[in-house]
Amino acid sequence: MIHGVTVQPLTRIKDARGEVMHMLRSDSPLFHAFGEIYFSRVLPGVIKAWKRHGRITQHLAVPVGSVRFGLYDDRAESPSSGTVQVLEVGEGAYELVRIPPGIWYGFQGLGRDPSLVANCTDLPYDPVEVERRDPNDPRMPAVWFPPRP
Repeated sequence: MIHGVTVQPLTRIKDARGEVMHMLRSDSPLFHAFGEIYFSRVLPGVIKAWKRHGRITQHLAVPVGSVRFGLYDDRAESPSSGTVQVLEVGEGAYELVRIPPGIWYGFQGLGRDPSLVANCTDLPYDPVEVERRDPNDPRMPAVWFPPRP
């Protein structure tokens, strides 16, 4: 595990009418502050990576479909510096992934249908504090399907 990253199983309440899928509550020890909530629709096989926030904490869940999250810690002061973490999250493994500032992350849609990633951040988006890299940047780990040559 990458230092500071938390993965927490989430509650799903199902009945004959459908289901309720919990994500994050203000009384959760993982909750710090509310910034914004947004959704990212991911087409099958598409990679949305790499991104790193300098101040924003991400709280991500996948209520529809399934995605592969890739996380990479290159923080020099971190006890897990150099660590890669890969998670497959979605309807079959409904979990909250909390990513602190400073961690590179991205995701790839799995399966045959689009997936939906929900993100609740602790600060509103600020383009000044985000850094991006191409999914195939050679400085980044190869975690996507199909693997890079």
